[in-house]
Amino acid sequence: MSENYVLFTDSACDIHPDKLAEWNVKMLPLAFLFTDTGKEQKDHDESVDEFYKSMRAGRVAKTSCVNEEAFESEFTSILEAGQDILYMGLSGGLSVTCENAKKVADRLANKYPDRKIEAIDSLSASAGEGLFVYLAVKNREAGMTLEENAEALKKLILNVCHWFTVEDLVYLKRGGRVSAATALLGTALNVKPVLHVDNEGHLIKMTQVHGRKKSIKKLAEKLAETILPDSPIFISNADCLDDAEYLKDILKNEYGKEVTLITSIGSVIGAHAGPGTLALFFLGKER
Repeated sequence: MSENYVLFTDSACDIHPDKLAEWNVKMLPLAFLFTDTGKEQKDHDESVDEFYKSMRAGRVAKTSCVNEEAFESEFTSILEAGQDILYMGLSGGLSVTCENAKKVADRLANKYPDRKIEAIDSLSASAGEGLFVYLAVKNREAGMTLEENAEALKKLILNVCHWFTVEDLVYLKRGGRVSAATALLGTALNVKPVLHVDNEGHLIKMTQVHGRKKSIKKLAEKLAETILPDSPIFISNADCLDDAEYLKDILKNEYGKEVTLITSIGSVIGAHAGPGTLALFFLGKER
């Protein structure tokens, strides 16, 4: 049994580095660049306010994963220090980041047979992945070993619910999530999609409503339909904190649910979803 272990994740969890440090969780950042400059930056290198200001001004951002070399360097230093590793990564349905971590973990497991290293695909993104990390932190605080923690987390992967809406469909169009015709019509008619992440970790459009406030209320309704008792509740926002507070009030006043944490959507997830994205995460009976 392994008790001396490090919790590790990537920046797509959309938990601020300061909060991760408070939780004693290590993190590697994904990267982004604006196409007009081609200069790569790490997630969190730029403030989210400046990042979304740039996006609203029309700049286009592209993203890249954490590569194997970065994982090998960080993982090796931990193993050399005599500690084990439990890594929880961005959904393999959205990025090869976790696949890279798993490849490195397999190699290092052979090189360091006396150490334990486990890489789990959370099948989650943004603060859904962050919620997964939060659960791992709570499990460790409760005294779980690495093996016990990993087993408990794997059982909950398909209970981590992601529901979100966006302000502007153009960003989902760029990523191929909606068609050009749907984006054009949705913008003209003020139609807002409500989306979630499915059991394979892919982004799926579920329904659509007219108007921003209705889309936010729909997120709360989805939570009320499936949330498990005593589940943590995370809200993430991409430069729309007022909407996050509005959702928080709905959950409290209409459903008696307290929000655990409100986070900002970082540059990498935000590059695909766009400013104005609002997301809700919790443990439910099913995704």
